[in-house]
Parts: sequence; structure tokens; C-alpha cells
Amino acid sequence: MTASKKGQLPEPTIKDISVVYSVLTPEEREYLEKNHTILKYRKNQIIYQEGEKPTGLQCLGSGKVKVFKEGVGGRDQIVRLAKAPGFIGYRAFFADEAHIASAVVIEPCTIFHIKKDVIEKLMASNNRLCMNIINAFATELGFSRYRTVTLTQKHIRGRLAESLILLKDIYGYEEDGCTLSIYLSREDLANFSNMTTSNAIRTLTTFVKEKVIVVDGRIIKILDEKKLERISRLG
Repeated sequence: MTASKKGQLPEPTIKDISVVYSVLTPEEREYLEKNHTILKYRKNQIIYQEGEKPTGLQCLGSGKVKVFKEGVGGRDQIVRLAKAPGFIGYRAFFADEAHIASAVVIEPCTIFHIKKDVIEKLMASNNRLCMNIINAFATELGFSRYRTVTLTQKHIRGRLAESLILLKDIYGYEEDGCTLSIYLSREDLANFSNMTTSNAIRTLTTFVKEKVIVVDGRIIKILDEKKLERISRLG
């Protein structure tokens, strides 16, 4: 990452997308550095919408993004929470189809946009790049299939406990070692857990009473990670 003003995080660069950049030759790196676009998004800004056709591969350099599918009656289902570095919108891009979900910014982000002809040229000349991308996609596919099963078979307590653990796994903790480094609304937490907002609120309250977590607005602290994992396993 490049230098920035004192007190601010350094600005990300295309070099931070290691799954792509690390396996390129010096010539390929120079080509990529000259042929990508840096896009900046504010909180709550839409990155792409369901039904749109992607114009390139989008690499998340910084920030946090939620990918959601609009459901029946206006209720959304969050299908993925993304962090940097990583890809978003890649399924539609490589399938040459329209997006089947939408992406919106949770925390301000930087996206490196690589046009189709550029990434195809790099993939045609670099087998390791192809394998890196395939591996990233296969990992995400496995996770999606796992979530499909757990969100339909676990009870409410198990689903919400699993979601909190996943938030910890994806975004980690703040410096205190217990505060989740992501601040979701009750509605978003419910949409990520496949439940109503009222059920999410009631279950959070139960977890607080059981001294598993502490909640202060959108701030959630996990006090007993082992118990939370046990609730998730029991479903």
C-alpha cells in the first residue's frame, strides 16, 4: 500500500490483490498497472445491481461490501459479505451473464476494475493466475453450499450463532480482541441469518442474558466464543 497522511490507513494499490499480482511476470505486472481503473465508493453506495451486465473483473482493495438478493415482499437475503483483498461480481463476469444479486458498500471501499480483454490476456499467458482464480472461486462456492444447508436446517439460535462466528472469521476483532470489526444493523444481521428482524433482536437479547455476547447499538462483543460455537454446532 502507498503512503498516506498521518493517522490514516495507507491507500491500497493493485499490488495488494496478491491472488492476481503475486503470480504475474514483471512484464505482466507492468501491463496490469497500466490497464486498470481505481474506483472509490462511499458507504451505502451501490456498486452493481441485479440485472446489470459486468464490464470487468472487480477486485476489492479496501473496505467492506455486502452482496444481497432481493426477496419476496421486499425482504433481502445477504448472500455474501466481502472483505479486501478479494473479488466481487465475478460469477456474472466469467459466465458472461447479468448479475443475479446486488452489491452495496458497508464501509467506504476502493475497487480495482480490470476490463475483460485485459484479464483474459493475462489469463491466456499465465497458468498460475488461472489456478489462483479458480481456487478462489472454488473456495467461495464451497462456502456458499455450506451456508445454503445450514441456513435451511439450523434453528434460529444456531443460525444467528453461526453468523456471528462467520463475521468474526471474515472481519476479525478490534484491538480489544472481542469486538467484531463489522457493524451491521439488526436488519442486515437478520438478512445474513435468514430470519426476521424481530427474531434476530430476540435471539441477540437471549445471547446477552446468557452472557455469550454484549451488545451496544451496532457494536457486538463476543464474550464466550466457545459457547457461541457450541450453539452453532447444535443448530
